[in-house]
Amino acid sequence: MNNAAIDPRKLWYEITGEEWDRIMGVNVRSQFFCAKAVFPYMKAQSYGKIINVSSVTFFTGQRNFLHYVASKGAIIGFTRALAREVGEHNITVNCITPGAVLTETEYEKVSKETIEETARTLAKAQCFSRRQVTDDIVGAFVFLASEDSDFITGQTLNVDGGWMFH
Repeated sequence: MNNAAIDPRKLWYEITGEEWDRIMGVNVRSQFFCAKAVFPYMKAQSYGKIINVSSVTFFTGQRNFLHYVASKGAIIGFTRALAREVGEHNITVNCITPGAVLTETEYEKVSKETIEETARTLAKAQCFSRRQVTDDIVGAFVFLASEDSDFITGQTLNVDGGWMFH
């Protein structure tokens, strides 16, 4: 399971080349190297599951998030192309796009008022009127890691409480 990301918010025209490269390095390049590291073992056993994590922001196109959204789109493209590359070895590659998951680190990064305002905004946008928590996406990971998904590859599973449909 590949899940690494940084998400600084910034006006797109203020993003420096170094900041762009850092986002792409952490958010995309890391998934490439993780997949590359496990491939020999999966190939040797003729079986494996690679699950990449992108973001619902790919579908929403958030403002002040250009580099982040672009990196998350790259992960979806990476997932599809890698599925074609490794399918002959009975390795599946899929992607999960979570919504705005409330995590413990969010409490460290932003104020309680901001968290509450985000919850109110999401309640209006999603089918479910509460913030997504990590437990809400566990089942998707378990399914994609299980034998039940052995014939599913190259797909993106949106787990966001009905915020974005595609």
